[in-house]
Amino acid sequence: MAAEMAVDLRDPETAAEFGRDTASRLGVAGVTTYMEHYVELAARLTHHLGLPGNSPAAAAACRDKAITRRLLAEHRVPSARSHLAQDADRAVEIARGLGYPVVVKPRGRAGSAGVLRADDDADVREAFNRALVDSVLGLEDWSVPGALVEEYLQGPEISAETVILGPQHVQIVAVTRKVLGPEPQFQEIEHTVDAKDPLLTDPYLAEVVAAAVQALGITWGVVHVELRLTSTGPRVIEINGRPAGDLIPLLVDRATGVNLPQALAALAAGEKPDLTPTRSEAAAIRFLYPEYTGRIQRLDAHRPVHDQLWLERLVWTRDLGTQVIAPPRTSIDDRLAHWVVTGPTAADCTKRLDLVADHLTIRIARPAHTTSCTR
Repeated sequence: MAAEMAVDLRDPETAAEFGRDTASRLGVAGVTTYMEHYVELAARLTHHLGLPGNSPAAAAACRDKAITRRLLAEHRVPSARSHLAQDADRAVEIARGLGYPVVVKPRGRAGSAGVLRADDDADVREAFNRALVDSVLGLEDWSVPGALVEEYLQGPEISAETVILGPQHVQIVAVTRKVLGPEPQFQEIEHTVDAKDPLLTDPYLAEVVAAAVQALGITWGVVHVELRLTSTGPRVIEINGRPAGDLIPLLVDRATGVNLPQALAALAAGEKPDLTPTRSEAAAIRFLYPEYTGRIQRLDAHRPVHDQLWLERLVWTRDLGTQVIAPPRTSIDDRLAHWVVTGPTAADCTKRLDLVADHLTIRIARPAHTTSCTR
């Protein structure tokens, strides 16, 4: 490291000016980010400095779900029908036109944050109001205000961990299978990556993913494309202009040997990354959410589970005494723990995830007239 400096990234214009000044003084080989907050800032910097990267317009299209949906529709990429609602009355009107159930989501947040299923007019109004709050609080100065009302897509959710080496060179490196929590929320409970996943050789999935990134003008980088496998084929949910969160890049590395952060760094420096798999295994992660709203009294893991070589990590993410919220109002901030396992197949990983869960003891003091519950 040649130098280290601090800047308030909550002020994008000041941060961009600082980055340009620093680059001119020190010389910079590349600029990139794995954080949703800074996708547009990184694009503006690389564009100004003439470094490898996506255009600011492509970055904005990833960040703004309304733009994403418009571009996908214009290029006829299979996706959910979607409309931007300016107020709750318009949201209800859109929902009735699409047909219940529908999905209401903040326009400018990533993943499942603030996304809710709505089954009637009252649900839509509540979900719309919550989405507006989440738009403001979720990414602060980076959030695009507004809410979308979308067609509800049925089918398993997956994501394609994708590397773009050029405008016509889009490569799916791994497919992540997802387990979601109970609706109306869409919280991620579990992710699994299998190096032998048959979807890796599915030509139609590859075609849809390539069409999606090209529709948004993405010509470079490591991106996370979320899809639903519907009865009519894969349909795009959203496109994140950065590597996946939830430790999915770690799963990809443990299952295939392909290191997505290293690939991103190589691309940022103008080099071609090595995407050759060196492993053929599976890896999975599970997140533990509270069953009850209350204050944490006990978090414990029985010793035998720590001795397993296939347990890559077990991490408690909340402290004793912390107040947590159970579904349907839970968020990723309420996750109690996560653990990563490896195995020869996805089925082996599922069994091992369950085995770890069986060795955990959680006690949460429930409010008011109740006492506690032990898992």
